[in-house]
Amino acid sequence: MGTASPYCASRYHSIRRQSHAVRVGELSVGGKNPIRVQSMTTTDTLDVEATVRQTLELAEAGCEIVRITAPGVPAAEALGPIVREVRAAGYQTPLVADIHFSPRAAMEAAKYVDKIRVNPGNYADRKKFQVRDYTDSQYEQELERLHEAFSPLVHRRSELGRSMRIGTNHGSLSDRILNRFGDTPRGMAESALEFVRIARSHGFEEMILSMKASNPKVMIEAYRLVVSLMNAEGMNYPLHLGVTEAGDGEDARIKSAIGIGSLLLDGLGDTIRVSLTEDPVAEIPVARDLVRRAEAWWNEPGTEKPGPEELIDPFSFSRRPCGEISLSGKVRIGDRHPPVVLVHAQHPLEQTDKIISEFARAQSANKDAPIEGLVVRLEDSSQLPHLQVLMGSLTGAVASIFVEDSSSGPNVLEADEGSLDLIWLSSTAHRGPASLASFLHSCETAGAKPALSLSVSDLSPEIIEVLSRTSSPPIITLADKRGLNPVAGYRALAALLGQSGLNLSLWIRNFDRDRLFSEDETFSSRLLDSSILSGSLLCDGIGDLLSIEDAGDLDRNRGLAYNILQGARARISKTEFVACPSCGRTLFDLQSTTKKVKQATDHLKGVTIAVMGCIVNGPGEMADADFGYVGSGPGKIDLYVGKDRVTNSIDEAEAVDRLVDLIKQEGKWIDR
Repeated sequence: MGTASPYCASRYHSIRRQSHAVRVGELSVGGKNPIRVQSMTTTDTLDVEATVRQTLELAEAGCEIVRITAPGVPAAEALGPIVREVRAAGYQTPLVADIHFSPRAAMEAAKYVDKIRVNPGNYADRKKFQVRDYTDSQYEQELERLHEAFSPLVHRRSELGRSMRIGTNHGSLSDRILNRFGDTPRGMAESALEFVRIARSHGFEEMILSMKASNPKVMIEAYRLVVSLMNAEGMNYPLHLGVTEAGDGEDARIKSAIGIGSLLLDGLGDTIRVSLTEDPVAEIPVARDLVRRAEAWWNEPGTEKPGPEELIDPFSFSRRPCGEISLSGKVRIGDRHPPVVLVHAQHPLEQTDKIISEFARAQSANKDAPIEGLVVRLEDSSQLPHLQVLMGSLTGAVASIFVEDSSSGPNVLEADEGSLDLIWLSSTAHRGPASLASFLHSCETAGAKPALSLSVSDLSPEIIEVLSRTSSPPIITLADKRGLNPVAGYRALAALLGQSGLNLSLWIRNFDRDRLFSEDETFSSRLLDSSILSGSLLCDGIGDLLSIEDAGDLDRNRGLAYNILQGARARISKTEFVACPSCGRTLFDLQSTTKKVKQATDHLKGVTIAVMGCIVNGPGEMADADFGYVGSGPGKIDLYVGKDRVTNSIDEAEAVDRLVDLIKQEGKWIDR
């Protein structure tokens, strides 16, 4: 795409992007207004009573904007009594009509609602997934057709003085976009901007944009890119953030925190929705938790300070270059390998038996998501015998032990030949070049691999010179924030190492001092903090080792680390489920069906399965799924391999079994 303009004021300081304010009913979105929390009803829109009841429940829970699907004209007409009854109940909560394939439904819904959401890929296009090359003149003809199809809605909204959301979804891009830009973040951004340019040609400015995807990495890149492209054209429309089809439970909250939280941390976002395959009321507290974080992070424009020039491309994912390190010949660290998972022992070294017992339970129960390095803290030399016992007991069970040293050095430890790899972490060796050289030498003498805890300011030219000469490159982790949030700290560390030609491994640590929002001590809060910190970096290609050290016991920390890696698509250790959050278009009970599909298939490592409630969200929305389970009619299911429908209109009662058979036919099945 060539050189892109910056997408945020600073990648080292959270400065809110300055968008212009857009009215949505009695609320304003963007500008200096608070971040607005949204959700969507899951009821049949034609069931006016049920839809009104759920709308009021959402409003009572703190939802500030409620979206309701209008798949056809009858549903659009039902919006009239729904709006009247909600207002009669005393609620002024803005209501939004969700439109996909029907311009007629959009024109009808426009009479009643505060905002219309239009999906550009569905509104005026039918996806056939055809391979076709468009000449420039043919492409222009398509844009003229699009202009003719979309302009009436623009005029209607302008006459009414009401807003629209141009909401692109990954996987529902038009054939025109797919064949010109591919199934890419650039394609997502261009899809939205085609509609924006049409609206602007009529003088209409009351628009909000969204770039949703089930893959947080794709979603982050798409939002960054659309902001960059808007900047180039002098646009500053507000952004609605969301990870679509996130699923349910912990995995869905992790994905949402990675995608939404990462962008909020960069100052992007004016309204958000956390899409869960659960009761929509459950979305609200998670969204509000993310909003509270943004409000705590954001600084006023003009307060940002320049940081080191980064070598990464924020619009296109690639791993940061990193040399390879082998741990006991079993685990490899480096940019050609997935990030390594470390876990901190929860007990002091004197309690060796407890450490071993806790480790053994976690390791034996999680063969596909093992602990690859155990982190222990050495308080003084009196603990060395206990460390020696631990090393002997865990040889063969773990690839490495990381020793966080607060007193002595590795030269005082006698390592047994053939034992597991020992990595010695120092937070003081960098105090001078002589001290660092001595530490590196002692590690080599003792047969230990070095690791350093550094702040950005520690990377002086003298220290860099010593690091560039060592034959045993150390693993690096961030020592402290020094005025930066930890995401910014790791970014700066990566940038400085890159500028110095030092392709050293970076270890992302998550513990109390690096929490992004320390006011809340619940596991849910820690999960969000760790997901944002680690996920933001992983989606930038930064991070070769990962440890969660503050979320509970050893096994819980291990599990959260793997779930974050999976959420960031950095390492797949289990089945990946993509499930839409349900809405009035859904043709079966998504919550119970998703549960059934998971029960049958959740042991299939490296397989992605999409559960979609209707044809709107499949096949396109399940963009990169291996298999799809899609509602095609009441009680009827279509099954997909990739984007190809292989079985249609089978009875829901047998659909899960047929899905299992299909996975077996494709050679992706393994027995439990």
